[in-house]
Amino acid sequence: MRGASAIIKRCSWVSVADPLKLRYHDREWGVPVHEDRKHFEFLVLEGSQAGLSWTIVLKKREGYRRAFDGFDPEKVARFSARRIVKLVSDPAIIRNRMKIEAAVRNARAFLKVQEEFGSFDSYCWRFVDGRPRLNRWKTMRQIPATSPESDAFSKDLKHRGFSFVGSTVVYAHMQAVGMVNDHLVDCFRYREIRQDWKTGPSASLVRARRQESARSSSQST
Repeated sequence: MRGASAIIKRCSWVSVADPLKLRYHDREWGVPVHEDRKHFEFLVLEGSQAGLSWTIVLKKREGYRRAFDGFDPEKVARFSARRIVKLVSDPAIIRNRMKIEAAVRNARAFLKVQEEFGSFDSYCWRFVDGRPRLNRWKTMRQIPATSPESDAFSKDLKHRGFSFVGSTVVYAHMQAVGMVNDHLVDCFRYREIRQDWKTGPSASLVRARRQESARSSSQST
């Protein structure tokens, strides 16, 4: 019997043979985020990804969660030089000293943004006027690596002391947290995320969990 996932149309960058990426695509990518800790999590992961594949980062995500105290920016901002040295030798994360040090600096800059704007979420959504950019891409080749909004966002982050936040990294962040909907138009998530903007962000997660349960049931028969 064919699983339900075999007949669902998805973006071409995700494969049902890669369960981590599949789950990320179906449940997280492009869903509007409004929680500061989740924003910080993606900033850490995306900065760590620079020059590497997202699959590697997803495989180490739980290692990062443990190493960076649940992605709590207040705790990460207090990391000492000794803690950084320890992280450089941690095989559960990407052991790049520059990226680890950048994550700590970014945590401190993140707290300053929260102090100024009330939340990082309020700050970052200003770059898209508080509403997701709804694109209409038919092929992966059409999806840009940057945008005027990511250019402006990146420039401002750098001005505020953030590192590893070039426009490409920032655009990836905007895609991840739903500031832009870059699912291909024939992907089932494109329509769901567009609709969920009207009905509420929780609807997407509820639907994704139901679909995951249905796939598990079909695969067990």
